[in-house]
Amino acid sequence: MTSSESGVDQPWNQQRLRSSNERMLLERLRATPASRAQLARETGLSKPTVSSALASLEAAGLVREAGHHTPERGRAAVLYAPDPSAGYALGIDIGRAWLRVALADLDGTVVARKDVRNRARTSGAMADLVVATAHQVVAGSDVVPADVVHAVVGTPGVYDPAVRRVRYALHLPGWGRAGLFDRMREELGVPLAVHNDANLAAVGEHAFGVGAGSRLFVYVMIGTGLGMGIVADGRPFTGASGAAGEIGFLPWNDRAPDTLEDAVSAEAVVRTARALGMTGTLTAKSVFEAARAGEAAAVGAVRQEGERLAHTVSAVAAVLDPELVVLGGGVGHSADLLLQTVRDTLRRLTPLRPKVAASALGEDAVLLGAVATAMGRARDVVFAQRA
Repeated sequence: MTSSESGVDQPWNQQRLRSSNERMLLERLRATPASRAQLARETGLSKPTVSSALASLEAAGLVREAGHHTPERGRAAVLYAPDPSAGYALGIDIGRAWLRVALADLDGTVVARKDVRNRARTSGAMADLVVATAHQVVAGSDVVPADVVHAVVGTPGVYDPAVRRVRYALHLPGWGRAGLFDRMREELGVPLAVHNDANLAAVGEHAFGVGAGSRLFVYVMIGTGLGMGIVADGRPFTGASGAAGEIGFLPWNDRAPDTLEDAVSAEAVVRTARALGMTGTLTAKSVFEAARAGEAAAVGAVRQEGERLAHTVSAVAAVLDPELVVLGGGVGHSADLLLQTVRDTLRRLTPLRPKVAASALGEDAVLLGAVATAMGRARDVVFAQRA
């Protein structure tokens, strides 16, 4: 007769049960601090089981005392909460103009950060800049480097894990070269995951911005290029090969501009402004500033951008039926000038009209999405290492 047949759990089954209980309690405590009695009531575990699990978690440095609760009658109870300093994660946003790196604890609180101009002219120099900046961020904090357990990079394009390189990063020359991210992993000394920047922006907006609570929403990133991130039921949707949301490749018409990215990105705003009579050195930012000042050509260029964005939103609405569309990226930072035109044009185009809003995170959307993603993985790693 086996131990299972005799009703005696095998040691590995007992360990799995203990681990499962500890993980359940830890995740519950992430919502709000709680006492032993409260945890027992909410989870259905016995008080001795809860006490044993909390003792193990506390000994492992995963939870700590977080104060006391004094009821109207009875003794004060110790409250427990996860220890956010049990591990740390790096979020990295690689953009054409800026590199942003943040170090966060397991609660997602950023404890150190550095933003630097991306002046790299080669992919190798850019990889060096990423590694050097990440090391500077950690060195400038009070965090022991060994406590940094995971890193996430946000980059334009689609990362192909089979060949460990990025595809479609058209605005970062050489960035698709094989071996770059392997080298960065080795020099950083921590596990490194690579994600599309628009997908991470959507994750960031869901975790910290206007996308919180939305069952299905999309983040449209308008800047040097055009991309979209999709979050469904709290999780990013990336498609069969990671290319879901690459709406910049959609055809616009059979004449120039011939893709949606050509028609909607920052360069398109400048091109339209010139066609309407603006002269001198122009950027999308300067065109929007001129539109705020009432310059007619700039106002016309911004209006056309809003109309084309409405066509983008209508196509997305027909395919995905999102409840919310968030406008972000460099051009999206001026969404206050675009929203009314987008909404008015949508009313003419389609009966499918999701709510359209500006990003609440601005230029930090990708970075905070990288932090949120890295933090989630770091929690798993730290639990596995300690518990």
